[in-house]
Amino acid sequence: MDILVLNGPNLGHLGQRQPDVYGVLGMEAVPDLVRSVLGAQADVVQLTFFQSNSEGALIDRLELAWQNTIHGIVFNAGAYTHTSLAVADCLAWIKIPCVEVHISNVHARTTPLRQTSLMARHCLGSIAGFGLLGYALAVQALVQHLGQP
Repeated sequence: MDILVLNGPNLGHLGQRQPDVYGVLGMEAVPDLVRSVLGAQADVVQLTFFQSNSEGALIDRLELAWQNTIHGIVFNAGAYTHTSLAVADCLAWIKIPCVEVHISNVHARTTPLRQTSLMARHCLGSIAGFGLLGYALAVQALVQHLGQP
């Protein structure tokens, strides 16, 4: 099962950027987290990672995922979650099962805009506030949704 782990703006330096908010682990820790959550099921999962600060590059990567028939997407769009109709429109038309992930609890933010997701309606669900573990939980949700044993 091929799963794309997609990260948007300002997420390229996880582990270094605001460790009090985003933790001290970088994306290199995610495969081990996935293995710990999935156990033996992890053997059926192939993860591909992509990060960009550019909205257009993220959309291009989503379209490439569609062309390559990727099975599922784990997507932390960063600030584009709250502002990008273009990302939401792309998710709507490619129809690849997607789980929205946020490292921090965006629902606890004091700015109402940060509590709104334009892409959520095009996702299976959202996971927020569990740090990098959220990525592994999102992969687990995709594996179950896609019917893997």
